[in-house]
Amino acid sequence: MPIKTARKARPGHTDSKPLRIAQIAPLYERVPPKLYGGTERVVSYLTEELVARGHKVTLFASGDSITKAKLHSGYPEALRLAGNNEYGVFAHFPMISDAYKDGDKRFDIVHGHVDYWTFPLAEVCSVPSVTTLHGRLDIEAHRPVYSRYRKIPVVSISDAQREPLPFMNWQATVYHGLPRDLLRFHPGPGKYLAFLGRISPEKGPDIAIEVARRAGIPLKLAAKVDTLDKAYYEAVIKPLISPPDIEFIGEINEIEKNDFLGNAMALMFPVDWPEPFGLVMIESMACGTPVVTRPCGSVPEIIKPGVSGYIGVTVDDLVEGLKKAIELPREGVRAQFDQRFTVEQMADAYERVYEKLIARAAKLKKGTAGRPGPSARARKKRRQTTRGKMG
Repeated sequence: MPIKTARKARPGHTDSKPLRIAQIAPLYERVPPKLYGGTERVVSYLTEELVARGHKVTLFASGDSITKAKLHSGYPEALRLAGNNEYGVFAHFPMISDAYKDGDKRFDIVHGHVDYWTFPLAEVCSVPSVTTLHGRLDIEAHRPVYSRYRKIPVVSISDAQREPLPFMNWQATVYHGLPRDLLRFHPGPGKYLAFLGRISPEKGPDIAIEVARRAGIPLKLAAKVDTLDKAYYEAVIKPLISPPDIEFIGEINEIEKNDFLGNAMALMFPVDWPEPFGLVMIESMACGTPVVTRPCGSVPEIIKPGVSGYIGVTVDDLVEGLKKAIELPREGVRAQFDQRFTVEQMADAYERVYEKLIARAAKLKKGTAGRPGPSARARKKRRQTTRGKMG
């Protein structure tokens, strides 16, 4: 079934009629988040773009979310900033049930962003469903769950993310995208390096600090500290803080992020884990700020060395890469964002996934409806056989 969009068709995009779409977001952060929150931010960008295209979208999210879609509140307010993280898992299941209840009558497709929590209902409900997996997939304890629900249609956010679970029913890899005017281009860098995101061992803030000190450039860390990472922050990172050379400024909002990234010489992203995507990399690119990072997970798919940044393994590599990165033309960094990571490109890709799954469901439904049932003779024979066994 083609989808007619409210906007002019783009290359590779098929015009067709509007869809009724359910988007299921995590409840930990508002959509969009007030501060930190990658998944909820992406859900917001996608939801608003789909609404702008004329689709009828229902967003299942926290009640304090801001959207032009129809909002279905799964909890009155975002859980993390309200201090309700302990209720997190339990709060999601009533909301997921609400999304799938009579889903085939209310929606053309249900799109989940809460990982495997939607799988049981997606398996038994007739409404077409797809789940974007936003997190790391190499956790061995989760493998039996994914194996059990391997037929559920899923989307990856990088090709590297798929590697631990090659048996899943992968529909596409869809890179995250941002609105073109969300973060403005900054033609000239400031006099510091930026670290943005979360203070945790796998994000490498200690490596960022060491590289900055070796390069003789101040570093500002704008990041949250989760409860699980407080001990790491206190023992490893806090002793390294020494303003103005190494400055910790905590979490920042979207408005602050624009200048924080745009006025930086480079973004330090020395991750040491299988990064599923790394939204901050394309946020930095949108500002024209190059990225200095390590070849973990999605990074080689996102960063083009010598164009949008540099990739290195050791601290020495990163120091040398930093020297080269700050000399890159910032217009070229921004061009990489415009060419590959806009919300229009993300929405185009998801529309293609929706079309494919809706068409497949319609075909299966039609095939089931057209299949002849058992003849009267066969039904009679079955009843006689059943009676004989009972007798």
